[in-house]
Amino acid sequence: MLMVQKFGGTSVGDLDRIQNVANRVQKTVQAGNDVVVVVSAMSGETNKLVGYAEHFSKTPSVAEVDMLLSSGERVTASLLSIALNEMGHPTIAMTGRQAGILTTSKHTKARIEDINPTNMKKALSEGKIVVVAGFQGVNEEGIVTTLGRGGSDLSAVAIAGAIGAQLCEIYTDVDGIYTTDPRIEPHAKKLDKISYEEMLELASLGAKVLQSRSVEMAKKLNVNLVTRSSFSDAEGTLITKEEDIMEQPLVSGVALDRNQARVSLIGVADRPGIAADIFTTLANDEINVDVILQTVAHDGTTNIDFTVPTNELEMAKNIVKIFEERDEIKSADFNESIAKVSIVGVGMKSHAGVAAKAFATMAEENINIRMISTSEIKVSMVIEEKYSELAVRSLHNAFELDK
Repeated sequence: MLMVQKFGGTSVGDLDRIQNVANRVQKTVQAGNDVVVVVSAMSGETNKLVGYAEHFSKTPSVAEVDMLLSSGERVTASLLSIALNEMGHPTIAMTGRQAGILTTSKHTKARIEDINPTNMKKALSEGKIVVVAGFQGVNEEGIVTTLGRGGSDLSAVAIAGAIGAQLCEIYTDVDGIYTTDPRIEPHAKKLDKISYEEMLELASLGAKVLQSRSVEMAKKLNVNLVTRSSFSDAEGTLITKEEDIMEQPLVSGVALDRNQARVSLIGVADRPGIAADIFTTLANDEINVDVILQTVAHDGTTNIDFTVPTNELEMAKNIVKIFEERDEIKSADFNESIAKVSIVGVGMKSHAGVAAKAFATMAEENINIRMISTSEIKVSMVIEEKYSELAVRSLHNAFELDK
């Protein structure tokens, strides 16, 4: 089998852990597989390099920052290659450029446009293990770029698609996808399989195991993705097409996102296009608006409530102030003491009453739902933050996710 294995920063956090990765890769090869390994920088390395840059400049050139940051993954790739060669396995380390990864020119947040797998395929045909420095590529001018948060996962999925790998394994410090955060609900169960669509929802709703960008690419390229632990031999969770999962549970998981703030706009002017103007201005500042609730008062004015990530609230306040100064909003209120709890499951498509059951569960616990957002496979509820963990446990129990 042709496989891609990706190891994150904690998995390669020191020399002993890099040796542990080498041992794991050796087992994979000895089982008869061809392997491309994608590695992150050693944990803490990227922050250290950013600190070096900021010693000289608080606003360093983003192109130079990319050049600097890309070195972290190259160090790990080289060390792993040295370890594997010493163990008797012909191995070659490659930078993003050598692996043929072509990206856009948006420094520190580049997107992969294409991969030319010629060098990797040639090395594999020669019986070599290929170790690729993740998180990086080059633009059309050959200038080094980095892919932003979750970039090494993205590298691995894209490479798996480019070389036609049957499987892409993402190794982290957790052993799979759980029905909810086990730190909140000790009865959380690890899922054997989950669909791309469900994983996308869970990732966007605060589940930290995988970034949405990687799951989106896996779905687009039809790459079977497994997330598992570097520190145990436990089977991980397979992320695959919905039709490849025999028994679809009604609800697959409960997600909690505490990084939410509520913006309430009171007395919004009664004119066509005002809502479009407000949300376009927010979008232009790349503020991610999530749940939106609009109510019309008897006097014709409108109240609009919406949520944004807590770390984007100050930017949102500045934009709201502009509309207040134009007298297009009478007043505004902001609340950071909220959270969003969500249930996700493709089984909802064919079952009525899922939302009603979720709302009833909240009512039984005297938890007031402030805002609601639904999709075909998701129900999200905005509640007071102090009730968030109780809500997660109650929903997990109501939908029998511990069974």
